[in-house]
Amino acid sequence: MLTPQAIDAVVRGALAEDAPWGDITSELLIPAEAQATARLVAREAGVFSGGQVFVATMLTVDAAVTVGLAVADGARFAPGDTLATVSGSARSVLRGERVALNLVQRMSGIATETTRYVAEVAGTGARIVDTRKTTPGLRALERHAVRCGGGHNHRFSLSDAVLAKDNHLAVLASRGAGVTEALLGLRARLSHTTHLEVEVDDASQIEPVLAGGVDTIMLDNFALDALRAGVVQVAGRALVEASGNVSLATVRAIAETGVDVISVGALTHSVRALDLGLDIALELPADPALHPEPSAVASVRRESYRALP
Repeated sequence: MLTPQAIDAVVRGALAEDAPWGDITSELLIPAEAQATARLVAREAGVFSGGQVFVATMLTVDAAVTVGLAVADGARFAPGDTLATVSGSARSVLRGERVALNLVQRMSGIATETTRYVAEVAGTGARIVDTRKTTPGLRALERHAVRCGGGHNHRFSLSDAVLAKDNHLAVLASRGAGVTEALLGLRARLSHTTHLEVEVDDASQIEPVLAGGVDTIMLDNFALDALRAGVVQVAGRALVEASGNVSLATVRAIAETGVDVISVGALTHSVRALDLGLDIALELPADPALHPEPSAVASVRRESYRALP
């Protein structure tokens, strides 16, 4: 679950980075009494994630602004849809704009990409999960976005579960330690609630690892035929996870080998931020000399970003 504490830590750090001594442009250019209403608008179709992050960003800048969400996290939207609104001090809206957009664009990009992977494996029984290949400091937000897209989370951190990978096994081998014996000794020291997973990159490692009492065995960079054979060999003695060389083009075939879990680093490490923008409508002064139509509202389209700067 994405906690308020996790959101607050990210938002405050991002705002401090973006304006360590204030927003000198808005403070010098925009009158203090100016008010504005802005809409978070979709420039392309996608799946929304980061609503509470958007709200928290704006309220951290100025607790007096009013923020409304038009869609819930996990909802699909079309180009032109309004996803959220914010009203209040124009300075405050401008101050929070870039940070709010950066975060919600990235989270919605992850949710949208995850939805594509989940759709590709529909009906196979395979579960799409993320990895620890996340942006430093943004893991909680990015993991939430994966869930918004219908995916699942792997272990959150190194503290959550045991996952012995190729380098762990290489260290053991360099010391002359047998894999099965090492895993049995580890299992004896583990809490009964702690999950044990081991990565293998060759079929010859499967039996020694299974003999060590693992809960999940990860078949890393196995070809499709090798994955099918691995699933048969494991025969339900552990969950089977596939990893490596997973893309939208390959994920369906991987799922059809019978694996239980497919881990996809691309969900977070190389996803494109979704194209969202913040459109501000400013009420113009009712001065006939300046504005022939006093009731006119000027729609000012703020910058639209297809990727983070």
